[in-house]
Amino acid sequence: MTDTSQRPSVLFVCVHNAGRSQMAAAYASHLSRGSVEVRSAGSAPAESINPAVREAMLEEGIDISAEKPKILTTEAVQASDVVITMGCGDTCPFYPGKRYLDWTLDDPAGQGVEAVRPIRDEIKRRVTTLLEELGVATAD
Repeated sequence: MTDTSQRPSVLFVCVHNAGRSQMAAAYASHLSRGSVEVRSAGSAPAESINPAVREAMLEEGIDISAEKPKILTTEAVQASDVVITMGCGDTCPFYPGKRYLDWTLDDPAGQGVEAVRPIRDEIKRRVTTLLEELGVATAD
């Protein structure tokens, strides 16, 4: 049994939880090899994951097809050490003692895979930097 009490926890939030936050969560889980507790949510979740996002992540060998957009809850924020917002603005609840980052990224909604790739690559770069800041060794 792994002791999860010492694992840093990160919550990625975007409006629809169908693109940016899903990519970030997938990279955080993949690159940290499970040494980070990862959550993602949206302030107004979509019905399903963006197909172009799913395809772009498959190109990286990461299958997010089983993921479902989830609603942002105060419990998810309270349970996280770091909260990273991506365009949800004021809809994300604020709790003292949490580290908040706002990543300005293009929205992949309505875009084809060609337009999603640079967004994906920037998310991967930012997640890698975040994991380094958290002192987590990364795969890749």
